[in-house]
Amino acid sequence: MEWETVIGLEVHVQLATASKIFSGSSTAFGAEPNTQASAIDLAMPGTLPAANAEAFRFATMFGLAIDAEIGRTSVFERKNYFYPDLPKGYQTTQLEQPIVIGGHVDIAVNGETRRIRIHHAHLEEDAGKSLHEDFHGLSGIDLNRAGTPLIEIVSEPDLRNADEAVAFARRLHSIVTALGICDGNMSQGSMRFDVNISIRPKGEEKLGTRTETKNLNSFRFMERCIEQEIERQIEVLESGGSIVQETRLYDGDTHSARSMRSKEEANDYRYFPCPDLLPVILDDDYIDAVRQSLPELPEAKQARFQEQYGLSDYDAGLLSADAATAQFFEAAAAEAGDAKACANWVLGEIAARLNASDSSINEAPITANMLAGLIQRIQDNTISSKIAKTVFDAMWQGEGSADAIIEARGLKQVSDSGALEKIVDEVIAANPKQVENYRAAPEEKRGKMLGFFVGQSMKLSKGQANPQQLNQILKQKLEQ
Repeated sequence: MEWETVIGLEVHVQLATASKIFSGSSTAFGAEPNTQASAIDLAMPGTLPAANAEAFRFATMFGLAIDAEIGRTSVFERKNYFYPDLPKGYQTTQLEQPIVIGGHVDIAVNGETRRIRIHHAHLEEDAGKSLHEDFHGLSGIDLNRAGTPLIEIVSEPDLRNADEAVAFARRLHSIVTALGICDGNMSQGSMRFDVNISIRPKGEEKLGTRTETKNLNSFRFMERCIEQEIERQIEVLESGGSIVQETRLYDGDTHSARSMRSKEEANDYRYFPCPDLLPVILDDDYIDAVRQSLPELPEAKQARFQEQYGLSDYDAGLLSADAATAQFFEAAAAEAGDAKACANWVLGEIAARLNASDSSINEAPITANMLAGLIQRIQDNTISSKIAKTVFDAMWQGEGSADAIIEARGLKQVSDSGALEKIVDEVIAANPKQVENYRAAPEEKRGKMLGFFVGQSMKLSKGQANPQQLNQILKQKLEQ
């Protein structure tokens, strides 16, 4: 049987506010456990929450960026369930009247553009974090994250495979980081994905039974998880079994998933309006002011990069997809004066090393200024492109600027014609047979044969000869 996959995502985006959604506690990452959880975050008797205005502004920015309707009246409900890292015994969230309604995101996969609909996005508070690694059969609870503001973005079931799901997640990442409402650091939990997957016979309208895999925090994990779950569900159905609606957990270390619990329905949570929080009313003037404050979004930035810097659609798309990468590129290009060279380095050497360590460009050991300095030394023929890679390696290892490394290692390119002629003379004298063959060869074969002499000369110069000058001198002397 031919099967069709149906995928929907629920994306939890931590908002980059300085304080929590209902208290003044700090949201800074990395503090000692349980040092940033106030009495309000724990819902101690006698405490009252107060809504964070910045969280509403950030959520409104997101809604406008995806062309959604902004809910003029936002109401909070209590979602009741027990879990050790939920000290209140309920989560304050939005159900009936979310702040963002509808909207869409366009993705490009295999050269085709698809529009993925957003059902809604709602404001809510994050829970704490359970720690299992260092407690020898026990679990630790860190409540610093409890009360951190989130928007949960819920897509329609418009996605059909892992590639589309990852493209959609990446596009959301690029939007929220461009807006500045989230730092996008998935390793710290700033963005987490719940993936709902079902299978149905191709052509069938009715949706199959879905499973939900929770808290995926990398695009790579999401891709693997989806592919495995699709394969698992097809295998179950084709062997005569049925899919159980359940919540699953994916382990990134073992690349395997397991069942956690049967999937709850909305009524299992006993939602009811939060009695401590009044409805929040957003008027047209407020929404228009937020609209005017929106920064340049990724699609507009991509178009500008193509026009301003002469980049290809592909390169401009990659550079504009992440706000930090775009900023790094533009800063380097402004100083180096060569946007194409900067794009090549950012998308080549830098991206490869960051991908290998699963790091972001904010964690790169070189700055935009340092990259510009390296490119300038290539432009003014201080070093060759080949030597530049050696210099880049040293920069990445923390040895300093390009100028400092070139000076310390004696890597300056040899451009003195007299010194180059001496090198060429030595190579010609040491290889009389090759010289004879070159001179006897027809013109169309000499280009390939010249490579031998270039290689020998570069070896003799320890890779520091100016390649253009070297080629000119070699041709001149070999054809005498």
